[in-house]
Amino acid sequence: MRYDKLKSAAYDANKELARAGLVVMTFGNVSAADRAAGVFAIKPSGADYDTLKPEDMVVVSLDTGRVVDGTLRPSSDTPTHLALYRAFESVGGIVHTHSRYATAWAQSGREIPCLGTTHADHFRGSIPLTRRLAPGEVGGAYEENTGRVIVERFSAGALRPDEMPGVLVASHGPFAWGPDAKAAVENAVLLEEVARMAFLTMLLDPSVGEIERALLDKHFLRKHGPGAYYGQKS
Repeated sequence: MRYDKLKSAAYDANKELARAGLVVMTFGNVSAADRAAGVFAIKPSGADYDTLKPEDMVVVSLDTGRVVDGTLRPSSDTPTHLALYRAFESVGGIVHTHSRYATAWAQSGREIPCLGTTHADHFRGSIPLTRRLAPGEVGGAYEENTGRVIVERFSAGALRPDEMPGVLVASHGPFAWGPDAKAAVENAVLLEEVARMAFLTMLLDPSVGEIERALLDKHFLRKHGPGAYYGQKS
């Protein structure tokens, strides 16, 4: 079949999300994009992770937003994924969860401050928070508008999605992304971990300050970008 490989990638990423403990019940979803084919595959709406199969994945057109392959209804968050794919050209996979600590920060209306080098290794600064959606945005194309406020936050803050592969939607929860679905899941796991670390750190010292900029940049750039030297050569 034309989309078997893409569906398998989306399926594997969704199963890994569940194994990582970032989902409860049927909450959460992962999508995997094929930019050359102009489509992405995403988890079906409300599907049980335990019984999920690769063929259940739903393939959606990046151009029209319509289902082009699959018999099930795609995730209700599909319009949010679509908005992010259209705005962030380097993104090849997107994750949405209601993971405990990251969601707590989103519900409190607070960004996750960068307090140490573990955070800085993966996110170049505080995890940004969107504004709350206006009543008209909630009552209208809600999921599409969720994507729009994420894009708006990145544009307003001159943030790069490759340097900041995650965001908190106010009163809602986290989204994360990466160059492919596997990397997106890894970033969702890391986002939850830095959310937990920041929470615990601020319990110990509510007045703690953010990491110095030079140290933040050093840790991020030694792992990312053309001058990176962490790990082994490909």
